[in-house]
Amino acid sequence: MKFEQVLWTDERAVALQRVLEEDLHGRYAGRLQPGPGRDAALSALAVDPDDVLATVLAISGDSGPVAHAALRSLKGEWEVKRMVVLESERGRGIASMLMKEIEAIAARGGASRVILQTGDQQPEAVALYLKLGYSRIPVYEPYATAIPFSMCFEKRLK
Repeated sequence: MKFEQVLWTDERAVALQRVLEEDLHGRYAGRLQPGPGRDAALSALAVDPDDVLATVLAISGDSGPVAHAALRSLKGEWEVKRMVVLESERGRGIASMLMKEIEAIAARGGASRVILQTGDQQPEAVALYLKLGYSRIPVYEPYATAIPFSMCFEKRLK
């Protein structure tokens, strides 16, 4: 497994971002009905490419890009975004390796911690973050208002 930093808009990164979006749509479609609430949630989840600090792909020699994660600046914090591993590649430790890579990038960039948001319908993500030493923190904005069923975490790097 190797890691490659790419642009947020790299076509391989965008393809993996879409995989995650499709998965999330299936998990949360019943909670995000059309209207102002859904619009607020989608706005909270949107990533401005100008805020992206790093986008990393996990590349398998056999399969090409199999996982994606990014870091963005959110009010001075380093936030993990769009963590996804292709379903066919899960169970091989790729998510743990990719998160360690993301954490290393943040640490080299001067971050004292990384934060992230996930939802209550993603138990495998929650289990991963707890296994990697993340601690629950209060839901922060923009999620606290727009996506009240969010779960937020931090990991101290220093």
